[in-house]
Amino acid sequence: MQTTSNNKIHKDDAEEDVDFSAIIFKYIVYWPIFLVLIVVTSITAFIYLRYTVPIYEVSASILVKDEKKGIDGSSIMESLDMFGSKKIVENELEVLQSKDLLMQVVNNLKLYAPVYEEGRIKDRPAYIISPVTVELKHPESVRQVQKIKFVFSKGSTIKVTNKKYALNQWLTIGKDTLRFIQNKNYEAPEIEKPLYVSISNAKAVVESLHQQILVSSVNKQATVIHFELKDAIPKRGEDIINELITVYNKAALTDKNILAANTLAFVENRLGSVVKELSQVEGDIEKFKSKKGIVDISQQGKMFLDNVGTNDQKVVEINMQLAVLDQVEKYVVSRNEQAGIVPSTLGINDPVLTQLLQTLYELQLQNEKLRKTTGENNPALIGLQDQIEKVRPNILENVRNQRNSLIAGKNTLTINSNKYTSQLKNVPQNEKELLEISREQAIKNNIYTFLLQKREETALSFASAVADSRVIDIAKSSLLPVSPKKFIVYLIAIAAAIALGSGFLFAKEMLNQNILFRGEIEKAVSWPIIGELSLNDTAEPIVIGEGNRNAISEQLRQMRTSLDFLGINETKKKILVTSTISGEGKSFVSLNLAVSLSLTGKKVVLLEMDLRKPKLSPVLNISSDKGISNYLIGKAEVEEIIKTTTVNENLYFISSGPIPPNPSELILNGRIHDLLEYLSQAFDYIIIDTAPVAPVADAHILSKFCDATLYIIRHGYTPKIHVKRLEENNKVRGLKNVAIIFNGLKGRGFGKYSNNYGYGYAYGYGYGEIEVNSKKVKTTA
Repeated sequence: MQTTSNNKIHKDDAEEDVDFSAIIFKYIVYWPIFLVLIVVTSITAFIYLRYTVPIYEVSASILVKDEKKGIDGSSIMESLDMFGSKKIVENELEVLQSKDLLMQVVNNLKLYAPVYEEGRIKDRPAYIISPVTVELKHPESVRQVQKIKFVFSKGSTIKVTNKKYALNQWLTIGKDTLRFIQNKNYEAPEIEKPLYVSISNAKAVVESLHQQILVSSVNKQATVIHFELKDAIPKRGEDIINELITVYNKAALTDKNILAANTLAFVENRLGSVVKELSQVEGDIEKFKSKKGIVDISQQGKMFLDNVGTNDQKVVEINMQLAVLDQVEKYVVSRNEQAGIVPSTLGINDPVLTQLLQTLYELQLQNEKLRKTTGENNPALIGLQDQIEKVRPNILENVRNQRNSLIAGKNTLTINSNKYTSQLKNVPQNEKELLEISREQAIKNNIYTFLLQKREETALSFASAVADSRVIDIAKSSLLPVSPKKFIVYLIAIAAAIALGSGFLFAKEMLNQNILFRGEIEKAVSWPIIGELSLNDTAEPIVIGEGNRNAISEQLRQMRTSLDFLGINETKKKILVTSTISGEGKSFVSLNLAVSLSLTGKKVVLLEMDLRKPKLSPVLNISSDKGISNYLIGKAEVEEIIKTTTVNENLYFISSGPIPPNPSELILNGRIHDLLEYLSQAFDYIIIDTAPVAPVADAHILSKFCDATLYIIRHGYTPKIHVKRLEENNKVRGLKNVAIIFNGLKGRGFGKYSNNYGYGYAYGYGYGEIEVNSKKVKTTA
């Protein structure tokens, strides 16, 4: 039918569109619950903020001086700095995060032994309020966390377990040897303050710090490295990052100085041997001149010496470079994973080789330290050994390529030298011998001059060595904590209150086994819902009358109008009223519907067909001595059982009569058809209040004689399981032309802002002074 079709369309639209305003209004009526929850969660948030340690963010930035990344360094210093490495930012990121550097930071700042001030609820870190810090002799050997209470007393003494110790005095507590030293960060002098120190293994602290410090490059094109650390103590966070930068720069300078010292030692050793050789050659020249009586060399001889001297100098430089390459090759081949003295790269102007050597040295050094501290079975050693094996072939390949290039150049110079030597055939024999000796002198002299120059350059570079990084921003902490953020915490608290309240109300309603919402009925059955009646707690069974304009009266008038959709007219006038179980309000609806129809001037008869538990006779104050049961057994005529009422002159009533032992059999005896036919001729409307369908079959028997069925479902009372089975059961038993009345709707929420569970938010339809809960009907079965 048309009404059913419209109902299905409405359900489809409801499933497709989510009305958020309706959802909000659905729960806002419970605002006191939400208000209480918001207060509770806000108090919880306040307590959380009160006792949660605030976390600050500390950041810093450094600039790595790297030619490969476009850093503009001084060309003069670069020409003197023969061993300045060409930093690669990616490598420096790994170095800065190395646990070796972090271990130095932990030891330097004594982070393995933080001091705390005891509090009533929580302890407070005493990094800047403690007058002393604690230093361990062997911080890496601590096996378990140890808490040691102490008191700093007047006279710079420390009281531990009722014993007094002086500052800087070593003492043994358990298996740890430690001493108390002055705290350079101490800012608020206080005497006799209860403190304690929590001692941890330095390696464990390094592991924790390694996870906390974030080191990253700003972008791929820049050589700026950014540090970030979150710490509960801003000063400690700043000290950690600043100390890390300091340790990093010191390590870089140490590497430079080691390489410079090796080069200087090499030059000094060569100078010693060259001086001896040069002195010997000069002595040979003096002896030859004295013996042969030669005073000077001819112009042709001088030209030979000039040409061959330049050529020989280049050969000497190549020989030195080849010697350096031999040392490098020997170092790389002979060393396994053990670090040794890095050979000098004097005269080798290849930054790639220098960088590769430094990388190899750092990897070998890290491998050696890790092997000593953790043993041979540490998985981290495998990774380091793999990196060493990858670097070593690259160095050997570089050495091989440079050696081939140098040998080719040397061969060319040798050809030129032979060409100059052939020119000596035209020179006298004595002068020829002198030229040979002078040539050797020139070679030694050039070597000597070259070594002197390199020694000065090396010494200058050693003295002026600076770190390959520059601090752009020193470590500074944020002014406000980054965690917890008050606004976010309170926002979460409010959201949690709303979620808890909504979840509780949703669960309370959804887990209810009885029908609460109109939508639950629409989802279960396709029958139209033609009326909704609010619950009224007054004792009046009749709630509609002439001039009544309360909410439930208007609802009954709407329901009366909706009967047209069921096809009720002058020829179809018999309306059966039933429900699933007793107590759903079918008798209440029957009575008030009959009254409502009688107010229109139509003649209405109300039949009390619930022969087992009649309820209407007492309400109307009409005797049930003679009624339907008498008529069905043939002991009364129709005219005898029809009675008038005091409610309205158009309303008539037929009582159930005495309760029979066999109501269903009486209804089936055929006389009920005659009764209804007679009434159809005499009245405009026939309202039949019958028994519930769940326990007995009376309603299904009577339905075939009726034109429409009003099925009562009571809010919060009718079980959902019964509603879900309504249509399925009706296919077998066959109630005719069924429509649903949703009865007993209660207000949701609190006060005047409450709303009902059916359509809309309130009833009244313009009668402003009438509120939803101003009049409630107490339904009767």
